[in-house]
Amino acid sequence: MTSVVGLDGCRAGWVAAFAEFADGQPQVVRLDLRLVERFEELLALAVPPVVMAVDMPIGLPSRYLPGGRRCDQEARQLLGAGWTSSVFSPPARSALEASDHQHAMVLQGGGLSIQSFNIVPRIREIDAVIAPAHQAWIREAHPELAFRGLNDGRQLRHRKRTTAGQRERTALLRKVFGAALPDPAGVRLRLGPRGLAIDDVIDALMLADVARRIHRHEAHRVPVGAPPLDAHGLRMEIWF
Repeated sequence: MTSVVGLDGCRAGWVAAFAEFADGQPQVVRLDLRLVERFEELLALAVPPVVMAVDMPIGLPSRYLPGGRRCDQEARQLLGAGWTSSVFSPPARSALEASDHQHAMVLQGGGLSIQSFNIVPRIREIDAVIAPAHQAWIREAHPELAFRGLNDGRQLRHRKRTTAGQRERTALLRKVFGAALPDPAGVRLRLGPRGLAIDDVIDALMLADVARRIHRHEAHRVPVGAPPLDAHGLRMEIWF
């Protein structure tokens, strides 16, 4: 059996979707959703997954870049009009120690959305422990790009935080996981509704499939060519 993980940040830490499957077989045998407090716990697993797909920036600019990294810009182009806001431009590494939003913008020398600033604690967790060697099995990924791919390349109809959007995405996930797919709302209740949202669970499940497709060399990446490296030697890329 081969194990992969889809990982999404949430209020309580990280929601991790562990998927097990047999190589050469399309069906996932088992899905296990867990709540993890710290990212570094996943680096210390006794048996690490072959691939972990994370919805969080890996590889950060050294200074403010209008429009973000090249992979952010290309991801927005793929998502198309009306959906570009789902790709946040990450903060520069210099902004990770900011005391507040305004301080972060001063440190990096340019604007930063409040959405990007709100995930700084999770970005900081990853950036503190990840090295270029980890990118052999830990990849930055984007669930909305992956959902669009599952939807035959068409834009989805509803936003992920709406009930209709959650139903739409769950139906797409069922195409991948079949009977192994748990009810996302039930998972949220089991893990703790105060610590995560239903869309966090759905995104983690989608990322588990991205991780599986990366392992099988079936996933896509932006940029298409060789990605640029940040000051720490980390590739700045997004998989889907």
